[in-house]
Amino acid sequence: MTITREDPEAIRVLQGLEDGRSSTRLRAALAVGTTPDPGFVDKLIERCAVEPEFFVRDMLTWALTRHPVSVTLPALIREVRSEHAQARSQALHTLSKIGDRRAWPAISWALLSDADDEVARSAWRTAVVLVPEGEESALAGELARQLGRGGRETQLSLSRALVDLGEVIGPALRTAMTAPDPHMRAHALATERLLREPDTGFEFAVEEAKRCVALGGAGQEG
Repeated sequence: MTITREDPEAIRVLQGLEDGRSSTRLRAALAVGTTPDPGFVDKLIERCAVEPEFFVRDMLTWALTRHPVSVTLPALIREVRSEHAQARSQALHTLSKIGDRRAWPAISWALLSDADDEVARSAWRTAVVLVPEGEESALAGELARQLGRGGRETQLSLSRALVDLGEVIGPALRTAMTAPDPHMRAHALATERLLREPDTGFEFAVEEAKRCVALGGAGQEG
């Protein structure tokens, strides 16, 4: 039987999503996903924005994917414009799991360059999933503008997103290899190596790229 918000069971589940124990919140999210009802979508999205535990957030995302796209998609697209970073990040992550390309117009340059690394990383992954056929090169160019940004995890996320686009990233990488910023040049070189040699470890590729840049490679004369 479908759970409705008026049922005692529904009230218990809704309370469970806000319980102080992560195990209770996890079970509540599982219950909502197991017996989906559109009446729970807003609450699931609201909880995604504040849930501190990764495994619970993942279950909340799974529960949202179990609901009709006609209900979840508009709500998630609104959420990517939230002023709260976790709300934006989780909404993007959920859109990537749903995989409906009607969400593509919501993946703006502002999100791809978001000041919060987690939001940007989610936007990069989601963009690669949702990009329409024929727009991969344009997306590669936008992503390449972020090369050199952040620490290891952020740079690895960007490299993976670019590599997932395939050979179309070549021109964007070559442009980045001539950039004035040595961090951008090194990151572009490392990403290009990962594209050519997928089995190469990211750390190794980065160190090799740094050495090349230090010696005057990647578009430098001499």
